Amino acid sequence: MSDKTTAEDTNEPRLITETGLDQRIADIIEPVLVQMGFRLVRVRMSGQNGLTLQIMTERNDGTMTVEDCEEVSKAISPVLDVEDPIDKAYHLEVSSPGIDRPMVRKSDFFRWQGHLMKCETSVMVDGRKRFRGKIVSVDEDGFRLERDQPAYGEEAVVAIPFTALSDARLILTDDLIRDALTADKKAKAARAANENFEDEDSPIE
Repeated sequence: MSDKTTAEDTNEPRLITETGLDQRIADIIEPVLVQMGFRLVRVRMSGQNGLTLQIMTERNDGTMTVEDCEEVSKAISPVLDVEDPIDKAYHLEVSSPGIDRPMVRKSDFFRWQGHLMKCETSVMVDGRKRFRGKIVSVDEDGFRLERDQPAYGEEAVVAIPFTALSDARLILTDDLIRDALTADKKAKAARAANENFEDEDSPIE
């Protein structure tokens, strides 16, 4: 995993965003999430359980607890009630991105460099639109993917510009699980240490 992992910038734009109603909902809730110290990962309406609004989010350090999900749900529910973008009854579901997460920001690619992923592009890149392989390098313009099963005549490594991405997700592996759990543990420990420092620094009443 790359050392350039903690892009703790709430305002870092997403490379992959929603359209239609999902986009309208994202526009409504994202300012609330940013104010709370969270980053929006994805909004998706689905037909599960009648109609389900799925909100995927995380803290700036990449962590997300059950309590965080409840906090976010309580904060965005009244905002959605006021704006009322959905004209039908729906179930709100707030979750973390998960280990095999969608990759929606440049920092995601820097953070999970060295791991397997699959992605789709909106335009043809090196003769195709679907790719699967290991992220071998990342820069501001895109990333290089080492294909795990290159077809005959294809180069083993392909360069994919961020501007061409339409969908991207990590692939669950033992290495990814290990690194994700380690990163989560470190981030939570750092946050706890910071909170303890702030408590010690607060005035005694």
